[in-house]
Amino acid sequence: MSVLDNALAPIRRFRREYLAINIAYYGAVAGAMAWVSFDPALQQELLEAVGGAFTEGPLGTVAGAYAGGNVLLAAVLTFAVNLLLGSVVSITLPSLVIPFSGLLVGMYRAFLWGALLSPTSEELALIMIPHSITLVLEGQAYIVAMLAAYIQGRAIVWPATVGAGTRRQGYIAGVRSTLRLYAIVALLLAVAAVYEAIEVIYIIPPLIGAP
Repeated sequence: MSVLDNALAPIRRFRREYLAINIAYYGAVAGAMAWVSFDPALQQELLEAVGGAFTEGPLGTVAGAYAGGNVLLAAVLTFAVNLLLGSVVSITLPSLVIPFSGLLVGMYRAFLWGALLSPTSEELALIMIPHSITLVLEGQAYIVAMLAAYIQGRAIVWPATVGAGTRRQGYIAGVRSTLRLYAIVALLLAVAAVYEAIEVIYIIPPLIGAP
């Protein structure tokens, strides 16, 4: 069995759950976009908060790479932040402590995404034309990480469903499944990071008339 086949095996086994997470995730994005269309002040508050976060710390370094037009560095830093902070820290680690908690974090972030990216202005509508691809690619990575969180929680709470005799064995089986799925998460985030770097540096500025 190839590395890719091995990584896809959990998705095939839990395809109904994978589909359900997709529907819930993108539904939360769409719902938040609709909400913000009636409450644009929420989006403005979030944009200001995110803008502040990108002025210092690790995110400030990422913003600097984009501002400097360094596609390779921007892609590498975007990948690292999305993999470590967006996936491991936000979704996977909480689920290793509290079963299924990563699902809640993932859904919350989906809502924030929708609220931030709702096309409430002509400029945001233009940005979303190319950025929708980033939304899908990164979204799929987080959805796979959320599926891993679901499988991990299931293995802990109901170890027999993964062929384990004890919760300890179930926990270990869940970790193994998570590691297999992270091959897909990493691949999706790598592709998304390269595209996003090109998109933000070369595609979006001409669309919105930026220098």
